[in-house]
Amino acid sequence: MGSSWSIVYIVVMFALLYFVLIRPQNKQRKEQAQLLTSLKKGDKVVTIGGLHGSIVELNESRVTLKVSDTTRVVFERGAIKSKISDKAEAVESPAADVPKDKEKRYLEGTEEDKEIQKEKEESK
Repeated sequence: MGSSWSIVYIVVMFALLYFVLIRPQNKQRKEQAQLLTSLKKGDKVVTIGGLHGSIVELNESRVTLKVSDTTRVVFERGAIKSKISDKAEAVESPAADVPKDKEKRYLEGTEEDKEIQKEKEESK
């Protein structure tokens, strides 16, 4: 009786491991492969290193990105992390949602910060 429960327990653990770790990783891998095959000239992309650019040339293994007017950088196709849509660029940064009074306090500092700064200046 005890050995049958231990077998069931092991099977349940493997099933849990599959659905929590292996299946999502396979799904991500398929999505990334689909992204890499759908790349075309003119797409705006982000590399795994965080470099933004638009594709000016690509072949089976390499992608050339235009980073600025005079700079072109060659990457392996697998180094492309994501594609940027035009709508994503129009989204404002989270900093735009900060109320003006909080922004002012951050830039000017608190009263305690001002006192510490005064003490430092006086000690000089």
